[in-house]
Amino acid sequence: MKNHMAQTTHKPMPNLAKPGKIGKCELKNRIIMAPMGTNYGTTDGLSTERDRLYYAERARGGVAMIITEAMNIAAGARNHTNSLCVYDDRFIPGLAAIVESIKEHGSYAVAQLNHRGQLLRSSVLGMQPVGPTAGKHPFTGEPVKALDHAEIRQIQLDFVNAAQRIARAGYDGVEIHAANGYLFQQFFSERFNKRDDIYGGSLENRMRLLLETLDQVKNACPDLTLLVRISASEFTDGGYSLEEAITLAKALQNAGIDALNLSGGSNEHPALSRYCIQPPSFPRRCLEELAKEFHENLDLPMIVAGRIIEPEDGEQMLANGATDFISVGRGLLADPHWAAKALGIIDAPIRRCISCNICFERLTLEKDVSCAVNPLIGTEFESLRYLEPQLFTDPTANKAQRVLVIGGGVAGFEAARVAAALGCKTEVWERERTAGGQLDLALSAPDKADVEGVWIYRQESLQRGGVNVQTGVTATAQKIRNFNPDFVLIATGSAPRTLSITADWDMPVFQAWSVLRDPDLISPNSRVTIIGGGMVGIETLDYLADSGVTGIVIESRSAIAPEMARNNRFEIMQRLIDKNFDLLTNSIIKSVKNGTITIEQKGETLTYPVGDAIILAVGANPQIDVVAEVEKAGIAFAKIGDCNETGDFMSAIRDASLTTYAALKHAPKRALTARSYS
Repeated sequence: MKNHMAQTTHKPMPNLAKPGKIGKCELKNRIIMAPMGTNYGTTDGLSTERDRLYYAERARGGVAMIITEAMNIAAGARNHTNSLCVYDDRFIPGLAAIVESIKEHGSYAVAQLNHRGQLLRSSVLGMQPVGPTAGKHPFTGEPVKALDHAEIRQIQLDFVNAAQRIARAGYDGVEIHAANGYLFQQFFSERFNKRDDIYGGSLENRMRLLLETLDQVKNACPDLTLLVRISASEFTDGGYSLEEAITLAKALQNAGIDALNLSGGSNEHPALSRYCIQPPSFPRRCLEELAKEFHENLDLPMIVAGRIIEPEDGEQMLANGATDFISVGRGLLADPHWAAKALGIIDAPIRRCISCNICFERLTLEKDVSCAVNPLIGTEFESLRYLEPQLFTDPTANKAQRVLVIGGGVAGFEAARVAAALGCKTEVWERERTAGGQLDLALSAPDKADVEGVWIYRQESLQRGGVNVQTGVTATAQKIRNFNPDFVLIATGSAPRTLSITADWDMPVFQAWSVLRDPDLISPNSRVTIIGGGMVGIETLDYLADSGVTGIVIESRSAIAPEMARNNRFEIMQRLIDKNFDLLTNSIIKSVKNGTITIEQKGETLTYPVGDAIILAVGANPQIDVVAEVEKAGIAFAKIGDCNETGDFMSAIRDASLTTYAALKHAPKRALTARSYS
């Protein structure tokens, strides 16, 4: 396993730190929070204290402007089950509370308004899909009703009324969402707009709906700063050209908007939504070159998104003349203080987004937003003292405790980080020669380089907190007594599970973990059978494919890697399909013998050649052997992470954060007998 070095302190960011102006808004820096759905509201569209504190914390974290999530402008055009609404006056007080909390910390508040059009789902929310042209949506399969002129006028009126309510709530500006495959983009794109009236056909006609709506909003709300978000490209055959998109941008400029917010793609299908919510295979600053084309042709402020992970990414885009402001979305889910840390206002490492896209996945499943590296997102009323207690004074912390963490993986380092931040004298023991636990497995898989951010943040935090990390240490009762801790946190992780069937293994059998750590175990151009089609199995196959390895994947569930976010899953599945791998689902293994594997699939018995090797990817079991040693030592303890219950980064980090904080705040300084808090 390679040595994972801690990141250095961020360099000065003169371009990011430079003040700027959008309309009437005098921005203190060039960092803007992108509009992202949360599903933190009520089922009838009211905002909650959870919404308010979520936005307040990101304003406190230093962004110059916050564009709040897309709001529903009509009762029949809901975005998500619990998304915010603005189609009635009863929503104004709650929105006003959000605005007040944003402005309290020196940020401007802009409200994004949206109509999903044909991406409304009758099957999910009972909403009738509507659009420029009648038909069946090619991806959702839902019937789409063509809007007539009276219905178009009503939608325009809905936008105007929503903007007026936004103004009454105290917002500084409004953004019309005309990107990512929603109603205005549907009218603009010839892929969907087949009309032959004034709203279809020519480019001028396809722009008409958006331009008319903007004009009405601007006239009704002249004091609001006006932004429009468009997709630079649909990234698909038959989509509008770059020249058409730039023509639209120029028309928007002439219409008097105050800034253009540039995104990409369309949320109709993972093949296109990955250009909006990019998987880790996409390069950093992925929209930069397209943005330059727009920037060179426009004379108004531009805001650009697209895999801006590090502050250096945004600084470089500004330096290269691609944009005037950067739009940070997922990065601010991962770390609400991203801006303040980037600008040196807070001296602490950034918790970096790893582009796992669990946040977006949960929205598509009509759940509230979560984050793998910030699993306490949406609980800002209590979580910040858990996540970064070093930034807050806590006089109730038990600062006299000596804490031993056994296990130097991600969960162990998270526990040690929280313990040190609480003032405890903390040490980590890791049995292996290097710390990191299963991190090397994650980093071995293709397109997973960003995952290292999970480790870097915690490693630097431990260095800053004075935590001593000892490797090559096997914890025994005597060693634990000699260290004399007040509390022990066990984070020994898990080990790969074996296959629970009787088999005639007449060929090499490897654990997927072993293959990821040493791909030379599998010869190039060989054929393998991978048992287990979860994330580990698929990433192992993806990893081997570059060396010409072929084979089959056998999965008992109805889908391959369903735990992956759909954009990321689409990306990896497409690669495997292109390489002609057989991906077998709903498959139960009956036997392995004589070089063949027999499965039962939907009542049918099938037999396949095993090939040159079998690779097992059938999950993991907690490693808890050290618990007996801690019990012998007579020290209070808690199990955390995978050794408590196997899961993913999000569950491990959440468990480590909350358990450590609770245990060290409330545990006795010395337990006479061992006690488990897990």
